[in-house]
Amino acid sequence: MPRQFLPTLRGLLVPRSAAPPPPPTETKDLLAGNAYMSMTYAGVTNVWGTPGRADGWDMERVIIEGYERSIWTFKSVEAISKHASTLPIQIGRGGDERRFKETLDTHPLLKLLNKKANPLETGDVFKKRLSAQLLLSKKGVFIEKTYSRGGTLVRLDLLPPDRVQIIPDDRNADYVKHFEFTDYSGQIRELLPKHVIWIRDPHPTDPFCGVTPLEAAGLSIDLDVKARTYNISFIDNDGRPGGIVGIDLDGVDQREVDRIQKRLAPGAHNAGQLTLVGTGPGGVTYVDTSARPREMAYETLSSTSKGEILAAFGVPESIVGNASERTYANADREEWTFWDHTELPHLNLIASGFDPDLDDEWIVRFDTSSVQALEFPRRQAREEARKEFEAGLITIDEYREIAGRAAFGVPQSRALWISPQKAPVPANPQDAAALGLGPDPAAGGAPGGAPATGAPLPPGTAPETAAADVAAARSLGTGPSAAADVAAAQAEGDPIALPSGTSETAADAVAAARAAGTEIGPGDAAADIDRARSTQNAALPGDAADDVAAARSSVETKALPQDDDGYEVTDDDFDALSVAVAAAVTAILARQKGVILARLRAPKIRKYTRYWEPENGDDVRHVDADLDQDRVVSAARWAEETSQTLTPILQQAAIATARKIGQALTGTDTVPPSAAAAAIVTAAYAGEAITGFLAELAEVLRAAQHDAKDVGDLEHAVVSYYHSAEPALIARVAETCAVATVNGAADAAAEHAGPDVVRTWVTRGDTRVRPAHKALHGKTLPVGTPYTVDGASLRYPGDPFAPIALTVNCRCRLQYATDPKE
Repeated sequence: MPRQFLPTLRGLLVPRSAAPPPPPTETKDLLAGNAYMSMTYAGVTNVWGTPGRADGWDMERVIIEGYERSIWTFKSVEAISKHASTLPIQIGRGGDERRFKETLDTHPLLKLLNKKANPLETGDVFKKRLSAQLLLSKKGVFIEKTYSRGGTLVRLDLLPPDRVQIIPDDRNADYVKHFEFTDYSGQIRELLPKHVIWIRDPHPTDPFCGVTPLEAAGLSIDLDVKARTYNISFIDNDGRPGGIVGIDLDGVDQREVDRIQKRLAPGAHNAGQLTLVGTGPGGVTYVDTSARPREMAYETLSSTSKGEILAAFGVPESIVGNASERTYANADREEWTFWDHTELPHLNLIASGFDPDLDDEWIVRFDTSSVQALEFPRRQAREEARKEFEAGLITIDEYREIAGRAAFGVPQSRALWISPQKAPVPANPQDAAALGLGPDPAAGGAPGGAPATGAPLPPGTAPETAAADVAAARSLGTGPSAAADVAAAQAEGDPIALPSGTSETAADAVAAARAAGTEIGPGDAAADIDRARSTQNAALPGDAADDVAAARSSVETKALPQDDDGYEVTDDDFDALSVAVAAAVTAILARQKGVILARLRAPKIRKYTRYWEPENGDDVRHVDADLDQDRVVSAARWAEETSQTLTPILQQAAIATARKIGQALTGTDTVPPSAAAAAIVTAAYAGEAITGFLAELAEVLRAAQHDAKDVGDLEHAVVSYYHSAEPALIARVAETCAVATVNGAADAAAEHAGPDVVRTWVTRGDTRVRPAHKALHGKTLPVGTPYTVDGASLRYPGDPFAPIALTVNCRCRLQYATDPKE
C-alpha cells in the first residue's frame, strides 16, 4: 500500500539514541492537535547552563525528507552552493571589496581550496559540500586539518556533522575543550581545536549552536512534500473517469454488470475514461466528474509553500530557473539582490573560518570580480557620475575615482567643465594659468609669465648702473629653467604628447639667451628701473632706458625683424583642418545612420510596440505603443565618440599652430599646455553639436510615428533627415572646429611668448562677415586683452566660451606682432 504521509520534520529533532530521552524543557507547538515542534530540543545542557539546541538535529532525515524530497529546498541549496564551488579563493590584504592591494600566491590553503582538498575531493567539490552542509546543519560545519611533520597544512576533510560531538571546557577557560569524532568504523577520535575549523551561522544565544533556513521553512517544506505525496497517492488510488453514463440494466446478465462495474477500478491508467453504470429500470443519466477543485487547492498550496521556502533561503525564483513574468531589469535586480543579501554573506562566513591560519592583516576571500551581477550598483554609480560630469558638477578625475580608475591629475581633468559651452572652471590658480584662463602665479601674477607690474627689484650694487643691477639680480640665482618645467610636466604624467621639435632643446635656447645678455651698459639704473617697472607703457628716460631695452631684447624675447609685419594664420591653416574634421564627421555620421537604421529593425527595440510582427495569435509582444526614439538615437554615445575621434585631430593642428607662432615670435617651438586645451574644448563643442543634431532626429522620429504604418516608414524618415540636415551640420562643425582650434592655439602661444605681443583682428573681407566683426577689423590689442563685441568678450575669433551668435560661421583670424613700444 503506498504511503499516505511522510513523517514531519519534527522527527529531525528526536535523538537517535535508543535510550529514552529526558522530557523536553521547552516545546513550541505551532499546530494544535498535531504538534509541530520545529525548535524542540531534548533537554541536553552544557557547562554554561544553556540547552544544547543542535544536539538532536538528525542530518540523515534532514537530507532525506527536507533536501532530497523538496524541489525548492534542493534548488535553493544548489543555487547558493554552486557559486561557492566555482569561485576561486584569494588571500590578500588592503584594497577594497573588489580587489586586494596585495595578494599572496604561495599559501597552502590556496592549493587545497582551489586544486585538491584531499585524495577524494577537488577544491570545487569540497567547497560545494561545505556550503551545502552549512545551509543544512544546525551544528555547523567541521573541517579537520592535517599538517605535515614540518607543520605545513596538507589536507582538509569535511566531517559528517552528526558524527562530531562538541566537548565544552569544564574550567570555563575556553569554550571548547576538544571535539569527539566517531569514524565510520565506530572508533572515537579526539580532535584538538587547533586541528578543526568550526564554521556555523551563529545562533543569537547559544554559542554551541548554529541556525539553518530549514528551521524557519520547516512547516512550508512539510506542506509542500505532503501535498505532493497526497496528490501522487490520490492518482495511484483513484480512477475517477471523465464522466459517467447511467443506463437501464434491467434484464442484463449479472456477469455483464460485473464487467461494467470493473471499469471503475482505480489507477492512473483508467482516469478520464467514459464509464457505464446501471441506473435501475428505465432512463439514462449522465454525471460530469471532470471538475477539479482538489487540484486547484493543490496549486494554491504549492505556490504558497514555494514562496515561503525560497524566502527562507533568500533565493529569488528567477535564480532557480523561472524568470517568467519579469522584465530584464527586474531579473537583473533580483540577481543582484541574491548576491548582495544572500550569497556574499554566505561566502564571507565560509572564508572567515580560514582566517586564523593566516598572519595578521591577511584574509581569505572568494574572488567575485568576475560576477556581473555585482556590477549593477557600480554601473548605476558610473551612470550617475557621467550625468553629473556632463552637467559640470564633478571633474574628470572625480568621475574616474568613482569608476575605479586612476586620476589623470592634469589641469584639464581637475577642472569643472560647465555646460552648455563646456567652459572650464579651474581648481586652482596654477591650473587656470595652464588652461589659459588666468595669470601664471609662478611668474609673479602677470600673464604669460611676465614680471608683475610694479614688482620691486633687489637693491642695486655700486656703481648703480643698469648693468650692475641686472648682474646683481642674476647673482641671486636663476629661476626654474624651461627644461625643468618640461621635466616636471613629464613627471606629472601630462597626457598631451608634443611633436618633436628642432635639435636645439629648451635648455640650450635659454642658456644661449642668458649668455648673450652679459654686456655692460653705462648709465645710472636703480631709480630708472623702479620707474620702468611701475608701468609697462611708461617711457624710460635717461641712459637706463637703453640699458633695460638691451637687456630685454637679449634675455626676455626675440623680437621680430623690423621689416616683418608679424605672423598671421592663413586660410590654408583653416581649410586644411576643416577638411580633416569634415572627413571625420562624415565617417561618424555614416556609421551613425547605419546603426540607427539597424536599431529600428532590431527585435529588441520593436518588442512591445505596434511595430512588432506577432508570431501567432497569442503573441503579447504586439501592443499599441510607439518606439522609444531616444533609445534608438542614443545621443550620449555618439557625442562621446565624436569628441574622442576629433580630439587627436584637433590637438595635432593646435600644436602645429602654436609651434609656428612660437618660432615666429620667440625663435623657439615651445608649445604651452593651454594650446592643446583649446582643441579639447572644441572637440567637446563638436560632441554637443552632434547631440543637438540627434535630438532633432528624435523629434523627427516621434512625429513620424503618428502616420507611420511600419518600420519602413521610420527608416525613410531617418534617411530623409540625414540627406537634408547632414551637409549643413558637417560644414558648420568643420568650420567652427577649425576656426576655434587654430585661433585658440595661436592666441595661447602668443600669450605665452610675453607681454610685448599685440594682435590685430582680421576678417575675410567678404559679404559673409557679420557687422559686429566688420567693426573689429584692424583693431589691435595687447595679447591677453579680450575684444568686446555687443557687450560680450571674445578672447579670439571662434572663442567657444563666447555667445554662439558671435562665433558660429566665424572665419576671422588674428595677426600677431611685437609692440615697438615694449
